[in-house]
Amino acid sequence: MWEAPYPPWDFTDRNRFETVIKRWPVILTGIIDNIYCRNHDLGVSLPSKTEAEKALIEETIEEGKKIISKVGEVKYDMARDRALQPIPNDGEALADIYNKELDRLAENKKNTWLTVPWLYSDYRLIRSFFVQTKHWKDYDPFLVQKEGTFQKSSKAIYQLATTMHELEQDKETLESDPDNSKVIFKEMIQMCLWGNATDLSMLTHMSHEDIQRLQSVGKDAQAARAEFILHDDQEKVWHHLTSLAGKQDSRVDFVLDNGVFLLIGGDYNPPVATRRLTVTALAAGFELFTDFVFADFLVTYTPYVSKVVFHPKLIPWFVSDVTPPDFKSTTKSLLSPTFFPQETTTEGAPAAGSSDDSRAHLLEMVKRWESYIESGVFSLSVPIDSPLGASDKMADFWTSPYPYWNMDALAPELHASLRDSSLVIFKGDLNSFRKLTGDVQWPVSTPFEEAIGPIAGTFPIISLRTNKADVIVGVDAALAAKLDQSGEKWRYNGKYAVVLFQPRSDSK
Repeated sequence: MWEAPYPPWDFTDRNRFETVIKRWPVILTGIIDNIYCRNHDLGVSLPSKTEAEKALIEETIEEGKKIISKVGEVKYDMARDRALQPIPNDGEALADIYNKELDRLAENKKNTWLTVPWLYSDYRLIRSFFVQTKHWKDYDPFLVQKEGTFQKSSKAIYQLATTMHELEQDKETLESDPDNSKVIFKEMIQMCLWGNATDLSMLTHMSHEDIQRLQSVGKDAQAARAEFILHDDQEKVWHHLTSLAGKQDSRVDFVLDNGVFLLIGGDYNPPVATRRLTVTALAAGFELFTDFVFADFLVTYTPYVSKVVFHPKLIPWFVSDVTPPDFKSTTKSLLSPTFFPQETTTEGAPAAGSSDDSRAHLLEMVKRWESYIESGVFSLSVPIDSPLGASDKMADFWTSPYPYWNMDALAPELHASLRDSSLVIFKGDLNSFRKLTGDVQWPVSTPFEEAIGPIAGTFPIISLRTNKADVIVGVDAALAAKLDQSGEKWRYNGKYAVVLFQPRSDSK
């Protein structure tokens, strides 16, 4: 398999130390607390249960205690830079792959928590603790946190729903003037790029008159962010998207994650006339909601896309990664009248963003999404009823320890599918940008095409990435030097970003 001409980043530095010693233990403590609370609730319910039910509950509690103990051991090992444990033969995917790689790392003395490559250290071991039980196999220890964060995002969700409602009113105007659509497209990209409620101020409530002034308003909003985007290929992406006009059955694939990548391309004259816009987005709750919004905009309000495929993770990976159960429950939660509590002002009136109108706009939009799911306009890359821990050749690779440049050799079916896509969006820092570039110590000015290796050109790629780790490419060397000299932690403080585009090559 292909190897980069530079070594991987050595994360024994402060960045690695901060993550392994401080950040990951907090996440593991959250898992422990989650199971403890679940066990407590089960224990409280015992007096009202039958003897048979009590036996099952007590068995579940004991299994929960064992999981807590095992997660605690991992936390203890992290703090002492001990060797990673091998994955038990639990019957789920990739255990043999991880163990083979761990053996290789041990031979090179790179198998401890502070020395193992970051693309390898993961949550597969934690998943095995749940798999080896009777009552916790389908339990997602991150679900409560994902749902809680989602529910706290109600204001921005209502605002976005109203924005989409107003786009419907101006649909004909948008279709007649691509410049207006381009501004909204860029705002959608930036919504995903920055990925939090504060930055969603770019897509707040717009009146009919606001829609008419979208171009100037959008440019102003985007200009405020321009200095923080160190490489910006948005114009190239828009040009590619508009080139899809008039082509049948266009498809976008979202690879669901914690950040954003767009891979655009595919065979424009396949045996069965199919163009796909592929968006890879791997983050549940509010981030998944914004992916739905972006997909809805592409399908409903542009003439360039007719189908969207979402690519989930099959096991709970990082806290906000989307699994098939997350995807399936999102629309149900949004349609529930009690999922978001009614917020009011001190005078008792509905709070801003939560009026009856905004709730109606949300209902209208989500029902459209459900109709898209039923008709196949929106779909998952795996069966929508896939349980946690399922194995599927269209998804296993996303949670493997390998860079994406090995996709053709290690996941040929997935690779072949993406080659047919018109646009693929990869989201996330670790699971997208860093797996695309192999977490390698590339010089900062390395062209994106060079850094992503053999995958370059097989389908056009745009990477939407906020900088959260040292690895970075596609940035002007003089600009990088200036930022370095300023003392600002620009490589990993999340303040800066890149939008990198690599088109499909005619020779591939």
